[in-house]
Amino acid sequence: MRSRCAAWLLGLALLFPATLLKADVPTVAAASDLQFALTEAAERFRAESGRDLRLNFGSSGNFRRQIRQGAPFELYLSADEAYVLALHEEGRTEDEGVVYAIGRLAWLQRPGRDDLPKEDDPLAGVREAISAQGAGQGRPRLALANPEHAPYGVAARQVLEHAGLWEATAPLRVLGENVSQAAQFALTSDARGGLVAWSLALAPAMAERSDHVLIPEAWHAPLVQRMALVKGAGETARAFYAWLQEEEGRAILADYGFRLPDESGGPDHPDASR
Repeated sequence: MRSRCAAWLLGLALLFPATLLKADVPTVAAASDLQFALTEAAERFRAESGRDLRLNFGSSGNFRRQIRQGAPFELYLSADEAYVLALHEEGRTEDEGVVYAIGRLAWLQRPGRDDLPKEDDPLAGVREAISAQGAGQGRPRLALANPEHAPYGVAARQVLEHAGLWEATAPLRVLGENVSQAAQFALTSDARGGLVAWSLALAPAMAERSDHVLIPEAWHAPLVQRMALVKGAGETARAFYAWLQEEEGRAILADYGFRLPDESGGPDHPDASR
């Protein structure tokens, strides 16, 4: 009887750490411009550490509201650092976090057309859509993320305002709940194109079925992206947060067009962009 009990206890001792590791599967709230980059990063992290993650992609503003309301996220990667800083002020994150990337905006459209705008005139498609609608040639849609809660939507609006086209595009705009949905809208048959995250346009799955041209950074406010651990985060979330700041994680972000925070022209420490 005693030997059977000892064997049972030994079995529990061997299983308990593995059970704990398996149970520690944090939910990560990530801006949708990270859909492809962070998925690749999580797969690499999983292969190296044996730890799993649940990735939720959506608009940064919606995630900010959900975390404030107590949603059980452990790590938050925002496309607008202001949302992270606001959550820290409200006591929802462990600290102010770190700037992990600076994003870019691109014009995206269906492939195989002969009307891709030139680099020195990336909004030519927008003006063509406005002219077509004014001439009674239909309503070619222009896709962007909703500026009410999506940072890339805010940047897209700033670009159109910079060019004096915001008001004129009102009847043509179709808004995605986030920038990933806006990219899908930009490639539909009734769309002329859209203003979306460059990181999405560069992803192989998207590049195979689209063409794009980069929007000048000076046409919109910097897309400074910040991440932070939510209070109560577990060990796996902490490990992934640290891994993203190491060479391998940073290299993946760079592959998807993100400028890293210590590169020329970007913030070189967490507070530099404030």
